[in-house]
Amino acid sequence: MAEPKRINLALQGGGAHGAFTWGVLDRILADERLEIAGISGTSAGALNGAAVKCGLARGSRSLARETLEQVWTQVGAITDDRLTPWFAALSPLAVSHAIEMSPGYQMMDTLSRAISPYAKPDLSGDALRRIVAGLSFENVCSDLGPQFHVGATNVRTGKIKLFTRDAITPDAILASACLPTVFPAVEIDGEHYWDGGYTGNPALFPLFDRSLPRDILIVNINPLERGELPVTARDIQNRINEISFNTSLLREMRAIEFVQRLVRSGTIPKGAMKDVLVHMIADDALMRQLSVATKTVPNAAVMHQLFEAGSRAAGAFLDRDFEAIGDRSTVDLAEMFA
Repeated sequence: MAEPKRINLALQGGGAHGAFTWGVLDRILADERLEIAGISGTSAGALNGAAVKCGLARGSRSLARETLEQVWTQVGAITDDRLTPWFAALSPLAVSHAIEMSPGYQMMDTLSRAISPYAKPDLSGDALRRIVAGLSFENVCSDLGPQFHVGATNVRTGKIKLFTRDAITPDAILASACLPTVFPAVEIDGEHYWDGGYTGNPALFPLFDRSLPRDILIVNINPLERGELPVTARDIQNRINEISFNTSLLREMRAIEFVQRLVRSGTIPKGAMKDVLVHMIADDALMRQLSVATKTVPNAAVMHQLFEAGSRAAGAFLDRDFEAIGDRSTVDLAEMFA
C-alpha cells in the first residue's frame, strides 16, 4: 500500500453547525490513504480538532472517531430534544424557522442583546465546560499525532492569540468558543479572550510551518455567498454573522493568492515562501437553509443531518480530488478574488 498523503486541516467555527465538520472528519479518518499532519481550529473547530487529536495522539483513528461522536452526542444533550422526532421529519430550513419563531428563542435572543452576560447565569457555558473537561488534555497537548493550534481573540488588543501544545487547556478551547453576547470573557494568564472567529476562522498561518505538508483542507461551515438580498431583520442579522465570521478566512486566502501570483510571475524565487495548496469542503446549499438559531441552539435532528451532509461532502471531495492532493489546489483563488 502506498504511503498516505499528508494534509493539514483548517476547521471553521460555527456553533452547533460544527456537526457538519464532525461528519467530514469521520469520513477522512476512515480513509487510510490520508494522514492528518496539522490542525488549526476555532470555536467548534477547536472542539472538533481536540477530539481528533485525542485519538490520533494515541495512534488510533477509531478512537478519534469515537471521541468525536461522544463530544457531539453530549452537545446534542445540552438542549431539551423532546421535539426531535417531530423535527426529524422537517427540512433544515423549517427547523431553523421553528426555532427562531419559538418564544423561548426570541426571549433568549432579546436578552442577549439587552443584558450583559455578566448579569445573567452562565448555564450553557457550564454545560460546554463539562464537555470540554471530559477530553484527555494529556493527549490534546501531546507531541504525538498532528500539530494542533487553537485560535481565540484577545479582547484588549483585538489580535488573534494562538494556543498550542501545553497552552491548550480547557479554558483555551472555551475562549475560542466564547461569543461575547452570550458568555463572559475567558481569562487566561491575566488576559481576556472572546471567540476566535473574529480574528481567525480558522487561522491558516500556523499551517504554513515548513515541517507541515503544502496542502490545507478548509472545512467551511459559514456560507461565503448568498444569492438573495437579506431584507428581514432576522436575515440581515444572519448575514452579518456569516460575513463577520468569514472575513478573516478570506483575508488569509487572499494573502495566499497574492504569494502564488508573486511565485508564478518570478517576482520572488520559488521556495522563498511556501506555495500552499488549498482545498475546501463545504455545503453552502445546506448551510443557507440554516441560521444563527441552529448554531446557538443544538438540535439533534439538525446535527444528524449536518453530520450526514459532512460525510457525503468529504466523500465527494475524495472521489473527485484525491489525486490533486500534493499536486495542485482545487480551490481557484485567482477566480475567487477576481
